[in-house]
Amino acid sequence: MAETEPTRAGFVALIGEPNAGKSTLLNRMVGAKVSIVTHKVQTTRARIRGVCMAGQSQIVFVDTPGIFRPRRRLDRSMVKAAWGGAADADIVVLLIEAHRGLTEGTQAIIDRLRDEMPRGKPVALAINKIDRVKAEVLLALAQKMNEAFPFAKTFMISAERGHGVEDLKDWLAGELPESPWYYPEDQLADLPMRMIAAEMTREKLTLRLHEELPYQLTVETEKWEERADGSARIDQVVYVAREGHKGIVLGKGGETIKAIGAAARAEISEFLGRPAHLFLTVKVRPNWLDEAERYTEMGLDFKDGDG
Repeated sequence: MAETEPTRAGFVALIGEPNAGKSTLLNRMVGAKVSIVTHKVQTTRARIRGVCMAGQSQIVFVDTPGIFRPRRRLDRSMVKAAWGGAADADIVVLLIEAHRGLTEGTQAIIDRLRDEMPRGKPVALAINKIDRVKAEVLLALAQKMNEAFPFAKTFMISAERGHGVEDLKDWLAGELPESPWYYPEDQLADLPMRMIAAEMTREKLTLRLHEELPYQLTVETEKWEERADGSARIDQVVYVAREGHKGIVLGKGGETIKAIGAAARAEISEFLGRPAHLFLTVKVRPNWLDEAERYTEMGLDFKDGDG
C-alpha cells in the first residue's frame, strides 16, 4: 500500500426489511459478532456500529433496526432510529432477499428513500441470499429494482456464505470521503461493552425461548467489575413483563437460565478474549416497554416513540 494514498472514513447505513440479513452482513464484514443475529424478526434494537478496515479506508457501519410498520412505542423508536441512521450516513445500502423480491415492505422503503434521502447521497442495492434463486430470476429482480430506484450500484451477495461481500466492501471503501479515521484500528464497535454483553445474553434468551417470549424481555448490564486476575465479573438483569414469564425464563429448577447464562458467558468471554463471570437475575417489570430508562440502555430515544 503506497504511503501517499489518502485515508478515507465514513458511515454506511444498512437498511432493509426485518430478517433481510443486515446483522449477518455486518458481522461478515467486521469479522466479529457485534450485532445480535437470530431467526426472530426485529432483534436488533441498538444503533450498533461495526468498524471495518479495507485498505486505507475505515468503514463505520450503522446497523439500523429493521424498518417496518411500527405498532408499539418500542417499534416506533426502532423505526425512527433506522431512518435517523440512514439520513446521517455517507452511503446507504438497501438489503433485500432474493427469494422474496420486491415486496410491499421494500417498496415502502424505496418510496421513503426517495422522499427522505438528500440528493446525491449514494444508495447501493445488495440482493442477499442469492443461492436461493436461479440466475435469470436474480437478473430480472435486479432490473426491476433499478427501475424502481436509481441505485448507484447493485451487488449480488450471500451474507451467510460470504459470496460477493468483498466486492461490496471494496466499493464502499472507494466511495467514502477522504478523511482521518474515526476510530483506532483495533476498535471493533463503539457500543459500550456492557451493552454488547447484554445483547449477547438477550440473543441466547431469544434463541432458547423463541416462540414464548419474543420482545417481552430486555437485558441490562447492571454492574461490570474488572478483577485483578484479568477476568470480568458481569451482573445482568433480565426484565420480563409478567410474573408468568419469569417462570419460563428460569425454567424447572432454574435449568433454563443456567443454560442461557453458560452460553452467554462463553460467548462474552470469547469476545473479550479473557474469562468472564456472568451472574443473571430475572425481574418482573410490568411496564418496561414504556420506561424511558430502558430505551436509553438500548441506545434508542424514548421520545422517538411518541406516535
